[in-house]
Amino acid sequence: MATPLQLSTLGHRIRHQRVAHGYTLDELGAIVGIAGSQLSLIENGKREPKLSVLQAIASATGTDVTDLLSNEPPNRRAALELDLERAQRSPVFRRLGVAPVKVTKTMSDETIEGILALHRELERRERESIATPEEARRANTELRLRMREQNNYLPEIEKLAEKKLKAAGHSIGALTHRTVSIMAEQLGFELIYASDLPHSARSVTDLENGRIYLPPASIPGGHGLRSMALQAMAHRLLGHTPPTDYADFLQQRLEINYYAACCLMPETASVAFLAQAKKDRNLAVEDFRDAFGVTHEAAGMRLTNLLTQHLDIPLHFLRVDGAGAINRVYENDGLPLPMDVTGSVEGQVVCRKFAARSAFAEQNRTTEHYQYTDTPGGTFWCSSQTGTTADGEFSITVGVPFDDARWFRGRETQKRATSTCPDESCCRRPDADLTERWQGKAWPSARVHMQMFSPLPRGMFPGVDDGEVYAFLDRHA
Repeated sequence: MATPLQLSTLGHRIRHQRVAHGYTLDELGAIVGIAGSQLSLIENGKREPKLSVLQAIASATGTDVTDLLSNEPPNRRAALELDLERAQRSPVFRRLGVAPVKVTKTMSDETIEGILALHRELERRERESIATPEEARRANTELRLRMREQNNYLPEIEKLAEKKLKAAGHSIGALTHRTVSIMAEQLGFELIYASDLPHSARSVTDLENGRIYLPPASIPGGHGLRSMALQAMAHRLLGHTPPTDYADFLQQRLEINYYAACCLMPETASVAFLAQAKKDRNLAVEDFRDAFGVTHEAAGMRLTNLLTQHLDIPLHFLRVDGAGAINRVYENDGLPLPMDVTGSVEGQVVCRKFAARSAFAEQNRTTEHYQYTDTPGGTFWCSSQTGTTADGEFSITVGVPFDDARWFRGRETQKRATSTCPDESCCRRPDADLTERWQGKAWPSARVHMQMFSPLPRGMFPGVDDGEVYAFLDRHA
């Protein structure tokens, strides 16, 4: 049995053919052997015609039955009416308890388009209202697991980046700001540094006038600006459209970050550098970082794209804040990580014994710190370096299973720790004497993480204040 929308589409296609051949309802009805009133019910999607009637209508109008049964609207007006019918059948609209709008012949296309726009906004607000933190965590977890299955490697983006770099004349060494500007020009954009960029936007792309607005460099060199510009270009190169949900938003963020990393640390040159370092048993994040003029975090993340795919080394990457909470993570080496019931790792607190946390106690922050850690999942070697931002301390850690430590500088370290997490007695539960001493005599007031109350991405530009963006573009147009 056909659905109501299929019957409506069929009715529109029959009406289109009838009108195109100049028949009235009664005239075509007489030809096919039914009353005009019955044909009207069929055209309005109220009645499903018999196959013999369909064959007679097709014969009378010089068409095929398969053409009449197509799911494509016969014209723009029919498409609008079908879209409106579909919208008014949605659960979101029906929950309002509002009577559906009845379309008449005298109703203009513009009126229907206006009503459809209201329905789209209604659906957008509904999606926004259900975009809970749990949904965000699930989407993030699904993306992380999917990327782990493919070694965190996206070959098509790798090829695209190398192609664009070659076209801009870049071959070796760190990618310069000048080359990034050339890449933008070849895409039809000019890089402009604006001090009044909206506070919620990292960059703004003016598609009409071919401009990419970036913040002015906060320090000489402003290496982060290269990445921002490349990310803005990636949206255009990868054909991104406004995200439909949080999962789409995360996928786009991953892809633009990946493209920027591919340009700053090109695959061919990076793999050659890493292969030589492995041969010399001298792999080090800081050397890789300095060879391409990027941040320690960028170099560590790039290793997750290349080490497993090209050098057969599984690994893990962690960015952890001063409280031990995971901000960013990747692992395909079996490192036991804390996770919530949804499988999400971000925001969870890592073991105090991990190098990602013990590194905060080190006084020297200009170099990497090395450690072996025995865990329920095996022994891992890790390299960690700490830093500080306006938001507080953080550490960047790259680690591998014990057997692969032989390829890395720092493997000789004597520092070793044992972690039994997720067993709470490892580092979360106090010993018996301490518990007895303070049980019932202390009352800590917990600090609530502000991200619990932060809204998820919203509007045309997720995570960005649309009004600020449009006002900014209007000032610079």
